[in-house]
Amino acid sequence: MKNRLKYLLITLGSILLLLPLSLRAQTKDDFKREQFISENDTLNYRILFPDNFSENEKYPVVLVLHGAGERGDDNEAQLVHGSDLFLQAENRKKFPAIVIFPQAPKNDYWAKVEVKRDTMPFQFNFKNKEEPTKSLDLVMKMMDSVINQKFVDKEKVYVGGLSMGGMGTYELLYKKPEMFAAAFAICGGANPEIAQDYPKGFNIWIFHGEKDDIVPPALSKAMARSINHHGGNAKVSLYPDDNHNSWDSAFSEPYLLPWLFSKERERE
Repeated sequence: MKNRLKYLLITLGSILLLLPLSLRAQTKDDFKREQFISENDTLNYRILFPDNFSENEKYPVVLVLHGAGERGDDNEAQLVHGSDLFLQAENRKKFPAIVIFPQAPKNDYWAKVEVKRDTMPFQFNFKNKEEPTKSLDLVMKMMDSVINQKFVDKEKVYVGGLSMGGMGTYELLYKKPEMFAAAFAICGGANPEIAQDYPKGFNIWIFHGEKDDIVPPALSKAMARSINHHGGNAKVSLYPDDNHNSWDSAFSEPYLLPWLFSKERERE
């Protein structure tokens, strides 16, 4: 009996010793704090490298754009939504990739859009064809730098975002149509006219809550229609009971990452 108890205590102690290691592997601290500097401007971002990263191998890259509520200068709030999906041990094993979460400052926006907040839902006047915001311009320059690294698989670069980040995703696809293999946009919107400049056959998965009282679901539906009309491949998931937090449902989709990483950019 004493030997059995001793064995159980040793086993329990071993588990407790290993527990902190497993917990550390799942924390947001695995996203390294970085800054991209262009002239006098700085973009904060967090970056997650694959386990056993090697510069001699090639990896996909996923860029994720946060919503308006996560803006700031702490280089942390942008990880609130979506980062846990990429931190899951199973996903890190199945889909080894470089994942980047940049952060826009409080006074800026990813997309070029005028927002009227005195009505519900908000009203949006998209100006996607104009010069990008400072934050989106920095993201584009950062991504140009990233994909030129020898360890990046240029045929497997992806972008996605939620709310303001969904809007930024649509605009980024318009301004950098040659860069991305596929995208996802959650509760976003844009000027549907920009879809005519998306690559033919481009794959994007669009998500929105039908009860969204901040960003009208009609904006996502309009983008999907325009993308498909102009030869793209937009699939849409509408959640009948979701309000503006449809990112919770989107990031819980079991096929999101398998779908995303299955896409490759057509070689020139």
